[in-house]
Amino acid sequence: MKLNSNLVLCVDDEVIGLQVRKILLERAGYRVLTAPDGPSGLELFCSEPVEAVVLDYSMPGMHGGEVAVRMRRAKPHVPILLLSAYMGLPSEVTSLVDLYMTKGEGAPVLLDKLASLLQPAINASQE
Repeated sequence: MKLNSNLVLCVDDEVIGLQVRKILLERAGYRVLTAPDGPSGLELFCSEPVEAVVLDYSMPGMHGGEVAVRMRRAKPHVPILLLSAYMGLPSEVTSLVDLYMTKGEGAPVLLDKLASLLQPAINASQE
């Protein structure tokens, strides 16, 4: 198990997907906060020392694009990985985040993309 212990926030209205992602990331060594919707995700994002975000796109009330805009205003340096069940989100949405992937790409891709987002922070902490 990698001991990177970065704090990752996962925001998704699908409870089972959120729980599975939390377990996956914790097994990979991350500390994980979860939120079932955009407003509670923003509250955690602003109040906790979050180092990366895994954000669902399609959520009732406030979609991932809206959440990403507000996160960027609050903490522009925190990387955001947008997840979606939909292929081909518009560039206005994908340009708001650091990386985008579909949920169908699977756990190994999620772990690789998240690690690549956090790599600069890991390297800086080792210097």
